[in-house]
Amino acid sequence: MSLALDAAAQDLLFREAQTANTFTDEPVTDEQVQAIYDLVKFAPTAFNQSPLRITMVRSEYARKRLVEHAMGANGPKTLAAPLTVILSVDLDFHERLPQLFPHAPGIKDTFFSEAAVREAAGTQNATLQAGYFILGIRAAGLAAGPMTGFDFTAIDKEFFGDGKQKSFLVINIGKPGTDAFFPRSPRLAFDEAVATV
Repeated sequence: MSLALDAAAQDLLFREAQTANTFTDEPVTDEQVQAIYDLVKFAPTAFNQSPLRITMVRSEYARKRLVEHAMGANGPKTLAAPLTVILSVDLDFHERLPQLFPHAPGIKDTFFSEAAVREAAGTQNATLQAGYFILGIRAAGLAAGPMTGFDFTAIDKEFFGDGKQKSFLVINIGKPGTDAFFPRSPRLAFDEAVATV
């Protein structure tokens, strides 16, 4: 065995986990989301910049505002999920770097004084954090339904009108419901995806 995780944990996080399309009505609590965040916040980002922001969409009013910007079946799926989150990039993440990267307090001005640089770095690292967040959802015994089929420019205007956050992913979260999973699609074999140079 080459992996430190036992087989059950490997199944929970990877082999048996799939994107969920339906959910039960069992609630997802703030405490569960906090436990997920408190686990995945330790995963690495460049300069520990931690630019991901998570907005929980709970009220019926907020959910209806969100699904106005959904494409196709993503709207009904979102309305039926017990919890939906919007993942976004904090475009001013550099303001927290003196706290998050204290051994180099000037780094926020040295590397991240330009908005375009911050957006590129923040987007890359928040996307990395999104992967960790999905694994955290699975580690909590829940299923994730990540979706990119939304008008994110419209979501930003609707939910982040100050222009300081840029959304890039919507995730439905909960216990999988009836017929939650499509048949698993193929994956590339090791030799197709991995090279040695």
